[in-house]
Amino acid sequence: MNIVQDNFTVSLSQPIFTVTLRFLLAIDLWLSKRLGVCACEESPWGSIRPLVRLVEFSGHAAPWLIGTVYTLLRGESAAEQETMLNLALALLLDLLLVRIVKTMVRRRRPAQNRSDILSAFFAAMCARFFLARLVDTDSMRVLVVGWAAMVSLSRLLLARHYVADVGFGLVMGYCQYGLVERLPQLNICSSWSQL
Repeated sequence: MNIVQDNFTVSLSQPIFTVTLRFLLAIDLWLSKRLGVCACEESPWGSIRPLVRLVEFSGHAAPWLIGTVYTLLRGESAAEQETMLNLALALLLDLLLVRIVKTMVRRRRPAQNRSDILSAFFAAMCARFFLARLVDTDSMRVLVVGWAAMVSLSRLLLARHYVADVGFGLVMGYCQYGLVERLPQLNICSSWSQL
């Protein structure tokens, strides 16, 4: 017996794992379509699309890399330079890991996804970096976590990613910072200050 809906076919003679995975992917697709309310100007919430795109851009890797490198080069203390160097390395690792995962998974992206650079990996990794290294008050913690959540939500509202992809990206970004934190401390900054 076969069930067909929206080009989604499930044969009930398939292994339970396959049927379950296809069922979960169908739910993910359905939910993602429902959340993509800012996908285009004609969408139900198309009028707030510019604001949602601004939130999305706040999580773009390019301005973060430029700002981090600038701050690294202009840093006045070795501690500031070390923090910015760690952030720069984390950002580069993020770009590399996103590319590797997308190449391995090869999941077809939503039609509105024109930009592969943006990701929930980045927002989660940056949020955890800030929480661990720079943020020392509860109100700032709320702002940082809220920013990461809003960037991730913007990816869904603009129909750039599926819900499962954003969730996976948040988990991977959180774990990614753990990897960055475990990398051996580099003494590059102290070498630069001696030059």
